[in-house]
Amino acid sequence: MSRWGITLPLTGVPVLDHRALVAELADLGYTDVWSAETAGTDAFTPLALASQWSDRIRLGTAIVPAYTRGPATLAMSAATLAEVSGGRFVLGIGSSSPVIVQRWNGVEFREPFRRTRDTLRFLKAALSGEKVTEDYETFSVRGFRLERVPAEAPPIMLAALRPGMLRLAGREADGAITNWLGAGDVPRVREELGDRAELAARVFVCPTEDADAARALGRMLISTYLTVPAYAAFHDWLGRGEALRPMREAWAAGDRRGAGALIPDRVVDDLIVHGSPAECRRRVAEYAANGVDTPVIAVLPTGADQFDLVRALAPNA
Repeated sequence: MSRWGITLPLTGVPVLDHRALVAELADLGYTDVWSAETAGTDAFTPLALASQWSDRIRLGTAIVPAYTRGPATLAMSAATLAEVSGGRFVLGIGSSSPVIVQRWNGVEFREPFRRTRDTLRFLKAALSGEKVTEDYETFSVRGFRLERVPAEAPPIMLAALRPGMLRLAGREADGAITNWLGAGDVPRVREELGDRAELAARVFVCPTEDADAARALGRMLISTYLTVPAYAAFHDWLGRGEALRPMREAWAAGDRRGAGALIPDRVVDDLIVHGSPAECRRRVAEYAANGVDTPVIAVLPTGADQFDLVRALAPNA
């Protein structure tokens, strides 16, 4: 396997406490650190720090919403991270969700496909040093040019779940980032993306042999995420709509506690990797065998020391 990523910062661990771990990652066999951005850390700051703690790790955002920063600000952040990392940065952008964009940031969540496409096209021009004056379908830019153009424009990847966005990523971006899928779902995603572009997938990993505990945590997360319309449509496309229907109906009726209990074990086991660290490594490798170029582990807390879990899940463990 050529790449093996980890999602940082770890849940509940202060950002600055990751320094020693990041310095170890390359020797452990990790090739990538990917951040996230919901309601915890922003996507860029942890990567800027990691870029100074290791000079051997690729750094990526998975993902930055296309709505919550202006296009020029997003270009400046990407260019800065490309500079401080010495060209080891990958910019992952996506539409995010109505909760994050509209309810939390006060920005209208409108035309997500077009907004992501337009942001991609603007960033490709801006990060290559062009002066951009353009009326895109979802925003306009007048006379913007980066003052600090990266020596090499960073790759741009799109958060993509269903065929339209996957095909856009395959045509116009450098790759696609996906999550909440099983290893068996990868060929269908890869077929839409095509063979040219990189496919990264965040894989939720709960390294415990207590299957009941892992499934309980998995049910809580699945009921929270897979009731979001974009993820619900994704799993309809993947063929899980009927299996998830009772959960969705209970959630819509306000029975949040009961909804998780209605998720079949087979669905939880598809979407949440659990078991011994060795079993988890084997299952993550299945994603790569099925067409994922960069599996990115997201460690789910088990009560054990999370740094130890990252070490135990490493390719060189």
